[in-house]
Amino acid sequence: KRVQIGGELTVDERNLLSVAYKNVVGTRRASWRIISSIEQKEESKGSEKHVATIREYRQKIEAELEKVCQDVLSVLDESLIPKAESGESKVFYHKMKGDYHRYLAEFASGEKRKVAATAAHEAYKTATDVAQTELTPTHPIRLGLALNFSVFYYEILNSPDRACHLAKQAFDDAIAELDSLSEESYRDSTLIMQLLRDNLTLWTSSDSGEAEPAPEAPKEEPKAPEAAAEKPAEAAEGQNPAPAAA
Repeated sequence: KRVQIGGELTVDERNLLSVAYKNVVGTRRASWRIISSIEQKEESKGSEKHVATIREYRQKIEAELEKVCQDVLSVLDESLIPKAESGESKVFYHKMKGDYHRYLAEFASGEKRKVAATAAHEAYKTATDVAQTELTPTHPIRLGLALNFSVFYYEILNSPDRACHLAKQAFDDAIAELDSLSEESYRDSTLIMQLLRDNLTLWTSSDSGEAEPAPEAPKEEPKAPEAAAEKPAEAAEGQNPAPAAA
């Protein structure tokens, strides 16, 4: 209701909305990763009866995920993005738009995956263009954007080189201006910088030129960059965990 009333949301309202949706979609993303891993194992065993049951459940999760993501994207396109006035809000919402298109691309295939990936890239690119002119390199929202955009390159576009370049550039730019980091965002910014560094370590640990299933889940942005007490969100750790994203 607050979103529909009009006017730009406050930082607290924006974070509450983001965390609420993230909690709803996060449990389903975790379930999908686990059930997909189980499905692959059963297929390798030739357990057709089990596979059919598991596939039905996976498709149910995918339908729920798609509905939640489309709901979020509708709110963003119809209310939040048009009303965003500050550079910070514009980056936050376009990043969020990229995130939810990325979530769709995680389980989609064929043309649907291509459409979702293209939309995610466009949203991340728009957010990046605004962030580079409106936000400092140490701003937690700009850092969170770089973190999630790099995970998109690694996971969805299967481009580890671009993922590493983006993450390293964001980390190096922030390090160069660390002395100017405000006290209020110090904890959030340094936390995301550590997550960028963790992902770089993870992604460069393999000599392969192509993205491979990660031995552990790359880190995602905390649910709400401004909320220092928030625990960083990570993708569910199944047998074949994928890079985590916010």
